[in-house]
Amino acid sequence: MKVILNEDVKHLGEEGDIKDVAKGYARNYLFPRDLAVPCNSFTLAHFESRKEEIEQRKAVKRQNAAGLKEQLEALTLTIVMPAGPNGKLYGAVTNQTVSDELQKLGFEIERKRIELPGLTFKSVGHYNATLKLYEAAVAVLPIVVEAQPEAEKTVEAKPEKRSRRRQEEAEVQTGTTEEVQADVKAEEPAETQE
Repeated sequence: MKVILNEDVKHLGEEGDIKDVAKGYARNYLFPRDLAVPCNSFTLAHFESRKEEIEQRKAVKRQNAAGLKEQLEALTLTIVMPAGPNGKLYGAVTNQTVSDELQKLGFEIERKRIELPGLTFKSVGHYNATLKLYEAAVAVLPIVVEAQPEAEKTVEAKPEKRSRRRQEEAEVQTGTTEEVQADVKAEEPAETQE
């Protein structure tokens, strides 16, 4: 079924595009949300009259993407991750990690638009990520993955696990339990009255 998009729809197209979609997708998703209209002579004429307006919006988006591309390529993103002594990361840097770091810096780029060579970075080093911004606008973002400093890696020492018997022995030595005190009183010889 051919439809004309009223708005930009992720993974489908932009406003004014004519797309061929499944009938159920159009009937159940696009039409109720007013994202598209059926493609016929009336709607084609309506969109032809709005063509200049739509092209102006696309030009603004292209211009914004070009500005964003310049900002991103001037930036070097540094990601600090815990790593072993050989430089291998305990986790991995994914496109979601890069998206989160960019969001902290004020850039809203969804993770699906970020491509990493090899899908993830698993060791410390310098890398380049490709960001698809709008149409043909693609930015190459330099990324530096660094190991977390040793001072931050230290984790509080976990309490030593003891078996129940060892725990009781330790409590007996320190005399902290009520049971031990009760046992001591029971072992004391009863005072005899004379």
